[in-house]
Amino acid sequence: MSEHNVQWQEAGEQHSARWYSHSGMAAPARIRVVDDSLKADAAYRLACEGTALLWRGDYHNARQLLQAMARRIGRKPPKPTSTPAEAFHLHRQAQAQRARTLAMLLVPLEADYRITLRRAPEVGAACAALYGPQGAPGLISLRELQGLIGAYEWQKQGVEVPALAARIHPQHGVFSPLRGEYVDLVAQAPLPSLELAFDIGTGSGVLAAMLAKRGVRRIVGTDQDPRALACAADNLARLGYADQVSLEMADLFPSGRAPLIVCNPPWVPARPSSPLEYAVYDPDSRMLLGFLNGLAAHLSEGGEGWLIISDLAEHLGLRSRDFLLQAIATAGLQVIDRHDIRPRHPKAGDPSDPLFAARAAEITSLWRLGRRG
Repeated sequence: MSEHNVQWQEAGEQHSARWYSHSGMAAPARIRVVDDSLKADAAYRLACEGTALLWRGDYHNARQLLQAMARRIGRKPPKPTSTPAEAFHLHRQAQAQRARTLAMLLVPLEADYRITLRRAPEVGAACAALYGPQGAPGLISLRELQGLIGAYEWQKQGVEVPALAARIHPQHGVFSPLRGEYVDLVAQAPLPSLELAFDIGTGSGVLAAMLAKRGVRRIVGTDQDPRALACAADNLARLGYADQVSLEMADLFPSGRAPLIVCNPPWVPARPSSPLEYAVYDPDSRMLLGFLNGLAAHLSEGGEGWLIISDLAEHLGLRSRDFLLQAIATAGLQVIDRHDIRPRHPKAGDPSDPLFAARAAEITSLWRLGRRG
């Protein structure tokens, strides 16, 4: 979380407070204090110009204003593009601009995470789960606060994973298994061994849990994010698999070898614009290539590495199938088999989505890899 302070003028006095931003957004340089009298057109114009709006009116009116600002962003038609890659980059630029604009509406937080606005909800538990039990007076983007509250509800309620016949409880900033098809692939592929498996980049622990459910006696899950490891530990304990799965902080592999090594890296080779995007974007295919290049040295004799990855990047023109096959060969690996599944998420059937053509053609695959020769 950003630990910077933010300053503003109010009622002729200079104020300073903590800037709450888990997404890494920089503290705004210009802040204007506003209330319910501010019209949506004026708010939108100021936000586009880079002026943050510190809300002192009714909380529900602030939510309505944020929705009105979002509608004004949606009125601008997308630019025509000539290639899928261009469409992707323009889509990301538009998303980033939208996020920056909507993040300009701010609300105050007290040290106990109370929002001192009329009709404000109780957000103390959600804030404490992310920022710790003791806060400090500060400001937070209303949009980020809404995301924080939503993530806390996901954490409490969990996400149903049909292949697991259970719920996974993702924590804020940890990839949620809403797209269950990749779990289905791990649930169905033939296991080379029930002795030991490594789960590289375990995240919420969903794939480690799936392997444990299938009878793998010992699993080592790794991640370099402490929050992910805490999330995985919580989920595995909830599901009764804590004795089967041990967790280690590591960049990719633990020490030793295993007859099965599983990895579901981020699927798109692009640069994340916030810490929350590292589960989706893999700059320069770093994690993909790191997994492939280290796999042979960590596989037991006759073992398999399972690479679970979508071909969305191929349909977007960001990475070719030849690149993937060459990376597999260069790493001293061979393809034993491949299992494919079509996506089920709503965007795959939404023609209004800017990336619809690529999403409609997307296939998620589990590549079964072994040492060559």
